[in-house]
Amino acid sequence: MPRTHPPLVISELQREQLERWVAAHGTPQQVALRCRVVLGAASGGSDVLLADLLGVSRPTVALWRGRFAQAGSAGLWEIAPGRGRKSTYSSRKIQAIVQATTSSKPEGMTHWSCRTMAQAQGVSKSTVSTIWRSHHLKPHRVKTFKLSTDARFLEKLTDVVGLYLNPPDQALVLCVDEKTQIQALDRTQPGLPMKKGRLGTMTRDYKRNGTTCLFAALEVLQGKVVGQCFSRHRHQEFLKFLRRIDAEFPGDSVLHLVMDNYGTHKHPTVRAWMKRHPRFVPHFVPTSSSWLNLVERWFGELTSKAVRRGSFSSVSDLQIAIAQFLEAWNEDPKPFVWTATAESIHTRLSQCRQTLEQIKPGCTAPRTRHTKKQM
Repeated sequence: MPRTHPPLVISELQREQLERWVAAHGTPQQVALRCRVVLGAASGGSDVLLADLLGVSRPTVALWRGRFAQAGSAGLWEIAPGRGRKSTYSSRKIQAIVQATTSSKPEGMTHWSCRTMAQAQGVSKSTVSTIWRSHHLKPHRVKTFKLSTDARFLEKLTDVVGLYLNPPDQALVLCVDEKTQIQALDRTQPGLPMKKGRLGTMTRDYKRNGTTCLFAALEVLQGKVVGQCFSRHRHQEFLKFLRRIDAEFPGDSVLHLVMDNYGTHKHPTVRAWMKRHPRFVPHFVPTSSSWLNLVERWFGELTSKAVRRGSFSSVSDLQIAIAQFLEAWNEDPKPFVWTATAESIHTRLSQCRQTLEQIKPGCTAPRTRHTKKQM
């Protein structure tokens, strides 16, 4: 006859807690299984019956029935030590490798590699690689940044972000900029096409066949882009492009232009032209803050999808490729949606400045003036 036990006594509060653990997605499977054992034992099920229903052995059911009776719900979270291979290096050794990675450099070098760190610490390179992965360390990678020193940073930031998040009625927001010195590079030998099991190829060397400058305006709401190539990027070319924008968006609706502080955009001739055309309202991003101009994001699309892998025997071939990409983009434009608020950006940049001041005490942040959002 199978051994029987009286029903396990649990309180209503314990039952609710066990049921929550079973239903929660973050509960480890072994803990959820133990909760099911206890709930089944509380309903009067025998060890053999519960073992069959849950797909475990009878001693397992008896173990966790008894563990709950002794330690309660907390006992179900006990994790037995693994029976696999024990760690070769102590936690002190691992911490020493992490500390050396983050706070030192090898002699005569800018950063550690797996091999140099392994040699310095007397371990294998695979051990260093494993420790780096577990601590999310990537010494071979670096990110670039630039903090603006514009005295009117907060004012300009609030103005531009306000246009993105709350665009004015009966008006259009256009992000305008130029991508200069786009090179017409021709590969010295034809590459092989991509096929199954093989990447496409292109020669690493190239021949320069000249450059072109692209003026572009991204309409923020719809994602449409107006672009025009010129051989130079002076204020004369910028005025021609402004007239092109005027023709592309006819009517009397106001056009808010988000631009950087390049001298061409603030040339006296350009300012005079805008005074004669009051529908054009300029908005300048802070200095060293080109990331605030959404057309820069579109320039990235152009480079990665139409220019970087291209081979152009002349500047005209490059301009044709750019025009084709523009046409294809505008057939199904996809707007870039801005989500960050001015307050969140300012808070994050303030934290960055504080970090820089701690590293370099002489580095001070520029003063900013708090102003109301301009629309």
